Amino acid sequence: MDIEILSERENPLLKRREIVLRVVHSEGSTPTRKSVLERLAAIKDSKPGLVVIRKMNSIFGKRESIAHARIYESEERMRQVENPHIVKRNVPSEQKEAS
Repeated sequence: MDIEILSERENPLLKRREIVLRVVHSEGSTPTRKSVLERLAAIKDSKPGLVVIRKMNSIFGKRESIAHARIYESEERMRQVENPHIVKRNVPSEQKEAS
């Protein structure tokens, strides 16, 4: 799986970075949100708990997907801004057990 960042924008009002990325998955099926989230966190030097994959759509006929992600400065800010179902979808499993 290769990740190419198409655009990145700083949003100081909401204290986050908004990223549009292309995920190329040459072998196998579409990667999971968790694997894309972890790879993006590693690329952007952030904690996986602060990264939210807002949406991820596969492109018909190609082995690539377009994803919209947000990287927050703090977990508290993420929970204030994002909808609860989006937060639940993106929180790593070890954090779910601790909550």
